[in-house]
Amino acid sequence: MTLWRWAECTRDELRAILPDGIVVLPIGATEQHGPHLATGTDALLAGTVAERAALVAATTSARDLVLAPCLAFGASDHHLPFGGTLSLSSETMTSVLTDLGRSVAEDGGRRLVLVNGHGGNRGVCHAAAATLSARHGMIVAIVHYWELLAAPADGTPVPGHAGEFETSMVLAVRPELVRERGQRPAIPPESAVEGVDVHDAGAWRRIDGYTDEPERANATRGNAWLEECVTELAGRLGELGGAL
Repeated sequence: MTLWRWAECTRDELRAILPDGIVVLPIGATEQHGPHLATGTDALLAGTVAERAALVAATTSARDLVLAPCLAFGASDHHLPFGGTLSLSSETMTSVLTDLGRSVAEDGGRRLVLVNGHGGNRGVCHAAAATLSARHGMIVAIVHYWELLAAPADGTPVPGHAGEFETSMVLAVRPELVRERGQRPAIPPESAVEGVDVHDAGAWRRIDGYTDEPERANATRGNAWLEECVTELAGRLGELGGAL
């Protein structure tokens, strides 16, 4: 089938495509990524992975794919103390995703895939998807793109935050957005309880707002991760085309 870009289509084209098509909506954030990485990292990576995967998947998909513009803002209140962050509250972000999905439904669409690139969007994606399914009869799938990767054998945290993984990915896509990386100070050990999710705003301050070792990042590894993400997401989009 065909990959269509929502922003380049006319209303009549979308009216014809949407009832049987799948809308792919990349979601990122604009937030601090330590002293070395651009604030648009999450939107850049989610948009890049989603677009490249949709291009591949469209060649074999049983349905047309419609790539929506990347949503460049997310639920990032936990990064506000560092500056450089444009955040929507979790309540607003849930409403934004619900409104965008409702718009797709009003336009005739019934299938939506959210390609998320920011850990802070996890909860709001699932809340919005549940609402859209219950209220508007939509089928909504959610993919956190980094979860498509096999766990690195050397234990590199994926995705981390502005650490080796994200920094390598940006080096592969837009290397000019990576600033000088010095040896970072020792990271305090985490206090974690197995099987329990803990939200602690102070944890981000203790690690200066970024994780692991970005100084180890390189474009070669970033390209390998990027290709794996694209290949795996393309496969999932193809499967969804036959299943939804």
